[in-house]
Amino acid sequence: MADRLFTRFTDYISSHALVVPGDKVLLAVSGGVDSMVMLHLFSRFGTPYGVAHCNFHLRGEEGDEDAVSVQQAAEALGVEHFNRDFDTQGEVEVTGESIEMAARRLRYAWFKELCEEFGYTKIVIAHHNDDSIETFFINLIRGTGLRGLTGIHATNGNIVRPLLFATRREILEYAHANNVSFREDSSNLSKKYIRNKIRLGVIPRIREIAPQFGTTMTENVERLTNALRFIDTQMEGIRGRITRTEGDATVIDVEAIDPVLSRDYVVYEMLRPYGFNADVVEDLLQSLDAGKSGTRFFSPTHIAYLNRRRIILKDIREEENYRFTVEESDPRAYGPGGVLLFETLEREDVESLRQPEEVALLDAAKIAYPLTVRVWQEGDSFIPLGMEGHKKISDFLIDEKVALPDKERQLVIVSGGDIVWLVGWRIDERYKVTEQTKHVLRISRQECDDNLSI
Repeated sequence: MADRLFTRFTDYISSHALVVPGDKVLLAVSGGVDSMVMLHLFSRFGTPYGVAHCNFHLRGEEGDEDAVSVQQAAEALGVEHFNRDFDTQGEVEVTGESIEMAARRLRYAWFKELCEEFGYTKIVIAHHNDDSIETFFINLIRGTGLRGLTGIHATNGNIVRPLLFATRREILEYAHANNVSFREDSSNLSKKYIRNKIRLGVIPRIREIAPQFGTTMTENVERLTNALRFIDTQMEGIRGRITRTEGDATVIDVEAIDPVLSRDYVVYEMLRPYGFNADVVEDLLQSLDAGKSGTRFFSPTHIAYLNRRRIILKDIREEENYRFTVEESDPRAYGPGGVLLFETLEREDVESLRQPEEVALLDAAKIAYPLTVRVWQEGDSFIPLGMEGHKKISDFLIDEKVALPDKERQLVIVSGGDIVWLVGWRIDERYKVTEQTKHVLRISRQECDDNLSI
């Protein structure tokens, strides 16, 4: 069984081109059986690799012991080893995310940093076939559509998953046959997390009804993946019939969509590659049906204009002077990078003035409507919270080492000629909430992201 699993491992990597000559891979190793078996397999594989371990400090001494175990294993193999401690609970309190989402964001951001600093070309994750099946059910519950029902993919950018062919049972058998030491994560038995509820509660009951459930689900996911490939191919043909290029814009002619097809689905599939999520597309379609020509919608990279029964798409970088206004009654507006939500609260309803960078709390009495949301311009300045004098936006962004592509899309919110919020960074000192504040304008930015897979 041990040699058979290693053979399947190498075949899977080769057939999916997960690792190619010249790669240097970073293994995400938690200390559990899946990642420790992956580490053992790569020690036999021959590709240069290093080990990264995250301690999220959610399990006390157990998590600290995991870190020691991974470090000892890496040192025994003589490979680069990296460990990072995260205050995950503190992060959740600030951002309002779930623990799972916060941990995911933190670890992948750190993995990216390691790749850039040490020359790793691939990030290797130990997800296996059972994980993919569990993800199917998680996404089914969340309603992510067909794409979410295709499970976990072997590749996602520079992230690769070379154990997707193997079941949890096969991985355990390999570990025992090769004396691979690993640690049991007690949180895997907690039903606090949705994945564990599915793993421990739903799937065992299905297996009682259908003992071949694992094999059947693998085949189902493969069929759904093939169906998605077919749909994507057909969508390319539809795209060619209903879209055209006019100067620097892409125009979608909604009237040209075959009436036998679902107009809403076709429009979503046309806009999805440009970064528009389902919620934005739904609002766009409602505005389209209401005949609201001129209405604009934003993805992180593009603007969609409505012009009668046409949707006009432009790259944000080519719309340097775009701007839009927000009236006092508007609950939300879409901009590059996500949706802006506007809410006026009683001062006593604001539990804490400590907020994440994606949230601004402003003294509502000092706000003049309509607000203007636009990209910052040369010469713009404001008084950053905690400072006394004006500072140019350009200098602030330089000091914060903001990357050029992000700098080009940086938004400001303007009230009565003053920049009240450099979105995602800092509010203006003059508009902060004080003891005299009675009403608070809360503005928050949420990223547009349909990707709910792990």
